[in-house]
Amino acid sequence: MDQLLTLPISPRDFVDKIVAPALALLPDAMDTPQARVMLTAIALQESALNARRQMPTGPARGLLQFEEGTRASRGGVWGVYLHEASRFWLDRLCRARGVPFAPREIWSALETDDVLAAGVARLLLFTDPRRLPAIHDTNGAWDLYARTWRPGKPHPTKWPDNHRRARQAAGVTDQP
Repeated sequence: MDQLLTLPISPRDFVDKIVAPALALLPDAMDTPQARVMLTAIALQESALNARRQMPTGPARGLLQFEEGTRASRGGVWGVYLHEASRFWLDRLCRARGVPFAPREIWSALETDDVLAAGVARLLLFTDPRRLPAIHDTNGAWDLYARTWRPGKPHPTKWPDNHRRARQAAGVTDQP
């Protein structure tokens, strides 16, 4: 297992040392600049790359603050586990990371395995029926984040800067 990076993590380190290895474990088509930007923007929005457990006692785990969900809610880890588009790839990801293929175990491991957490997050984005938004489509990216993460206390005013920082970390110029 990889050693966890010391918090806080820079957005660039998140892309290079966490997102890139996670995407390397998934199908090549899932590794796109749009995916790298979305994952980084979500991590900045959710944890500011500063916490692997929701504070003070919340249910979310990992830098992307992913919840376990339930079979009935089909949200969080359960949603990725049950969805026909992601289930096969989640099983492969879990095998590669040495994590049992069971929602509770996956959710528990998100706090200690950043690569797994980024991979699970990418798979959640993959379950959305719409294409990933264009790299400079900040509003479309917000809509995708809100639709898939369903944040309890959204902070839309922070999103534009987080999305800009994510583009920068992913090596995308600010020119559309």
